[in-house]
Amino acid sequence: MADYIVMPKLGFDMREGVLNTWLKQVGDPITKGEIVAEIESDKATLELESQVAGTLLHLLHNPGDVVPVGANMAIVGEQGEDVTNLVGGNGENGAKEASAPTAESAESDTSYPPAPMVQPTTETTTTADDTYPGGVRATPVARRLAADRQIDLLAVKGTGPDGRITKADIEAYAEAPKAAEVTARAAPSATESTQPVAGADSEELALTRLRQAIGRRMVESKTTVPHFYVTTEIDMAPALALRKQINATLPDEQKVSVNDMIVKAAALAVRDFPNLNAALAGDKIIRHKRINIGSAVAIEGGLTTIVQKDTDTSTLSKVAGDNRAMIARAREGKVRPDDVEGGTFTVSNLGVYDVDHFIAIINPPEAAILAIGSAREVPVVKDGEITIGTRMKATISADHRVTDGAEAAQYMQRLKALLENPLRLLV
Repeated sequence: MADYIVMPKLGFDMREGVLNTWLKQVGDPITKGEIVAEIESDKATLELESQVAGTLLHLLHNPGDVVPVGANMAIVGEQGEDVTNLVGGNGENGAKEASAPTAESAESDTSYPPAPMVQPTTETTTTADDTYPGGVRATPVARRLAADRQIDLLAVKGTGPDGRITKADIEAYAEAPKAAEVTARAAPSATESTQPVAGADSEELALTRLRQAIGRRMVESKTTVPHFYVTTEIDMAPALALRKQINATLPDEQKVSVNDMIVKAAALAVRDFPNLNAALAGDKIIRHKRINIGSAVAIEGGLTTIVQKDTDTSTLSKVAGDNRAMIARAREGKVRPDDVEGGTFTVSNLGVYDVDHFIAIINPPEAAILAIGSAREVPVVKDGEITIGTRMKATISADHRVTDGAEAAQYMQRLKALLENPLRLLV
């Protein structure tokens, strides 16, 4: 029986993805877990793995289409199977209804009426209904929202593909008067403006999807999450000595990095403090049973977070191998969905950039993030004498709704003890 390949949800706030290219063509056999397409989310370019097996019978979207989370992308079944009724009767990408939404896809911009086994209408399908009078393009959701709020689409600037107006554009436009009112009250003069304008000595660059996502997430985090911070200084000489011993026995492609040791220590430490391996859901705290440590990775145009699963129970060599492979895929633009899903606690390490100390912004819906600076040789007092030591500053940013200063400080004590006695990372 025919089944669908669907757009996966990659992160709690993902609503849609862009289909970059199909790696399979109609008639090709597909096995479960095989990479069939490349898609772009707000975070990265990802390799889409098929969750069904069979023959690729029909493609429901073309490269460049923006596809809502949970929407059907292609049909897979037995070779020769008739799937005409699944693609709108004439075999074209024109179905007007979609299968009922799952719990995950309910956050998508598109509302899916209950009609099983039919392709959803996406925000990129170009039809007469998608073009507002006067040539302004808008998604169906944006049109409905604009009508509900009595907003003239001609007055709204679209940020979607080809200038298409999206739901987010309508919401931003609706909030603009409120923002303007607040600004007017705060500003000493109505003629003053804080909006920069590109001139002869500057250039204007459009925000990428990644930068828009980073901005949206960070603004949300800093304005809705009550951050607090705890910093400690760690003697890294023992950890660096152990790493040197470990790497002396390994080929270059298997060597362990300082960050791998920190990630492993962060996971072991968080075992004793479940509130830091948690998320806030309304009036409830959700404590995660698995400890999946994310690592912030700098990529072209921004950053993403790759997630190593079950970090507390993984060997140090597995942590290193998993992170090495995922970081390489992230920087090559070939991240897999599983690489960026399921994080419960994040480590952001700027030590390689000769950074003494910094604080990181929590990555919602997680409750905490650990910021790591450089391990440096500095003067230290030991047994009443000044000597040279290797010290590293680490700072945890935590959500005060989920945890408190004492608990975060105890976590940092545990992290410090693990890195200063690093043989525990190998047990």
